[in-house]
Amino acid sequence: MRRRRNQKQYVVIGLGRFGTSVAQTLYQMGCEVLAIDNDEEKVQAVASMVTHAVQADATDEAAMRALGVRNFDVAIVSIGDVQASIMTTLVLKAMGVRQTVAKALSELHGRVLEKVGADKVIYPERDMGVRVAHNLISGNIVDYVELVPGYSIVEVLARGSLVHKTLRELDLRARYGISVMAIKRGNDIIVAPGANDAVEPGDKLVAIGQDEMLDRLQHMNEDDQ
Repeated sequence: MRRRRNQKQYVVIGLGRFGTSVAQTLYQMGCEVLAIDNDEEKVQAVASMVTHAVQADATDEAAMRALGVRNFDVAIVSIGDVQASIMTTLVLKAMGVRQTVAKALSELHGRVLEKVGADKVIYPERDMGVRVAHNLISGNIVDYVELVPGYSIVEVLARGSLVHKTLRELDLRARYGISVMAIKRGNDIIVAPGANDAVEPGDKLVAIGQDEMLDRLQHMNEDDQ
């Protein structure tokens, strides 16, 4: 896959509801996504939602190497079969994939995935696919909760052009229609901060607004990096 400037590449392995949700959301957010499953019907179902969709056995290291999986920034293992998910995680780590995120079906499964090298283990009952995708795509976004389609609450790590300014100077409500509900500062939290409250390095802003506008807030952080 050709990579655009500063664009991360993701491979999603296992196209059940969770894996499909992650893959589709990452693609909608502008990422390059390779989706893999051993079920041809599942592959065809997501083909129009991602950059590429391929039928393959993820436990087959030769097949994964042929697809160039080791060159991807992040691999998300979302396979429903416990043994296959563990084997796939082992294959990915052996190939040198930079970051492997694996879905666990139980606490025991999760502990095994950690033992075999998964960098992050997620549990579908606690981590919705859409939420995980948003957390993966940006180091600035600490947490993400979708309220209704198009509107969300995000917890953003303040840096770049967001810091050393008051909320009045940032004027996020007028510029983007974003409301800052709270500022987290270490172990303290400023609820309903006022216009004269300043944003300091390391603060986390809890903000609500349209997804498109919240994405602009994220880029305010990145512009000065």
